[in-house]
Amino acid sequence: MNIQTKTVRPDAKGRITLGILAKGVSSFVVEQKDDTIVLIPYFEVPAKEKWLFENKEALNKLKQGLKDSSNGKLRSLGSFKKHINEEIE
Repeated sequence: MNIQTKTVRPDAKGRITLGILAKGVSSFVVEQKDDTIVLIPYFEVPAKEKWLFENKEALNKLKQGLKDSSNGKLRSLGSFKKHINEEIE
């Protein structure tokens, strides 16, 4: 884990700017315990992809497929040529 330390100062309204530390982050969950505040970054997904994260079986199959692919475990499913309708332009 790469730990970065940065000092930020709140403005008059108590706001802080994270700058590059928040790049690509859509929101944060804030955890506070005593004097410690932890920001946990969140990355949202498009609504049309939400189903995948709600369907554990599909998500596990996807993860296994990506793992197999990265390990070179690929197999050909043959040609899809027979499914092409040549009349469609």
